[in-house]
Amino acid sequence: MNKKVSLLKKPAVQTLIASLLCIVLGLLIGYVALLLINPAGAWDAIQSIIKNFWTYSKHTTQIKNLGNTLVKTAPLLMCSLSVLFAYKVGLFNIGAAGQYVAGAGACIYCAVALGWNWVFCMIAAILAGALVGSISGVLKAYRNVNEVISCIMLNWITLYLINTLLAGVKEPTSNYTYSITKRLVVENGVASTVPNPGTVLPSLGLENLFNNNKYVGLALPLAVVLAIAVWVLLNKTQLGYELRATGMNKNAAKYCGMQDKQNIVMTMAIAGALAGMGAAMLYLTGIQQWSVTQSSVPSMGFNGIAAAFLGGLNPIGAIFSSFFIQHITDGGSYLDMRVYSGEISDLISSLIIYLCGFVFFFKTSLTNAITLREDKKLLDERRNKEGGKAS
Repeated sequence: MNKKVSLLKKPAVQTLIASLLCIVLGLLIGYVALLLINPAGAWDAIQSIIKNFWTYSKHTTQIKNLGNTLVKTAPLLMCSLSVLFAYKVGLFNIGAAGQYVAGAGACIYCAVALGWNWVFCMIAAILAGALVGSISGVLKAYRNVNEVISCIMLNWITLYLINTLLAGVKEPTSNYTYSITKRLVVENGVASTVPNPGTVLPSLGLENLFNNNKYVGLALPLAVVLAIAVWVLLNKTQLGYELRATGMNKNAAKYCGMQDKQNIVMTMAIAGALAGMGAAMLYLTGIQQWSVTQSSVPSMGFNGIAAAFLGGLNPIGAIFSSFFIQHITDGGSYLDMRVYSGEISDLISSLIIYLCGFVFFFKTSLTNAITLREDKKLLDERRNKEGGKAS
């Protein structure tokens, strides 16, 4: 019994319980919303969201669609790492969405317009994301501009800049950019495309595990490795210690000889680089093309906030929470669109984000309940001993 109580007092276990509680409550409230829209199909709808690729009856189809979810999990994981990395250093990087957009624009343009190899396209995405992130870092460090405000403004500035940039490499008959497998060539004022397969991320043979899903490849294992690397950086290195110390109290860090301003800029640059790299992991697979007329920032960056907090702000926990968030997001596409909106899955994600704000409350309540139970048990044992002596 004592072992169970001590186990429940561990922060990791409490975070897991609190996160699971957030998931259950989020799904429950989402189910209530479905009931309000159409009670008759609410149960089937919530099951479709939870099942996602399991909706299909054929195993081969399930495996292939699981691959699609995993492909989108990799960039979501990178965005969640971007958010939690900054948060661990005392900054709220709500600009992961804009940094993601910058990375997307850089890798797509370098692939389609310049015909670069995927390695250089990814490096361009990393640098673009780092640049956008460092702008907020500089404003925070040297002018004490709240990073939330600067990040929100940069999200939209970056979106419209990237739309303008990629308008030059869009298909003439649609609003989408050319596929990254093609390079745009302009000769004598005439635009044409030539094959350019070197821009696609290598598959590493992983596509064979998912029924020849050509989009599955390097991105997912690379994202997992980077999650572990972020955990090591934050918890096992001197740089990580200095960054966290700066976030906790930049004046104390400065007094100890740490470069507080440089650390803030470095933190936002690293966070931006992670988000930008996440965009490259998605668009360099070829699974999705960019629409140059979109007027809203892609939800990937904002979903990264949900994944980061649902994972307990732990890089390892973010791996599992990112998959879950992407799982229910993709599950929304299986709803009956004649009755429900596919955005209901985004509503559930938003509810989970909101509930994650109460994780500390859940953990505190759990700790207090366990402590009260232990104290009561000790008091009963003491009374039994005193009663035995009296008899």
